[in-house]
Amino acid sequence: MSLTEDKLEELGDKIVRVLKTIYDPEIPVDIYELGLIYDVFISEENDAKILMTLTSPNCPVAETLPVEVEEKIKTLEEINNCEVEITFDPTWTQDMMSEEAKLELGML
Repeated sequence: MSLTEDKLEELGDKIVRVLKTIYDPEIPVDIYELGLIYDVFISEENDAKILMTLTSPNCPVAETLPVEVEEKIKTLEEINNCEVEITFDPTWTQDMMSEEAKLELGML
């Protein structure tokens, strides 16, 4: 069953809500607001692929954060599988944070 545009958007919103429950352990802001999520793809088979980065290549959660993202996205009943791809291109900078995140961290 192919997802309609509306269903796809709804699923995208659900994925974002899940991503907003995952926090960087060193910064009290969720990974979505931090700008760590570069893209979310959903295949016709309802498999999700998340393209994300980390605040730095030697981030202490480099091993566990992608797994946490995969596990939490897989809990959505519409998603069959989830794969997380880590990229450092482009390199994450504080400019990628949302206004909300900057406000939360006292940067505005």
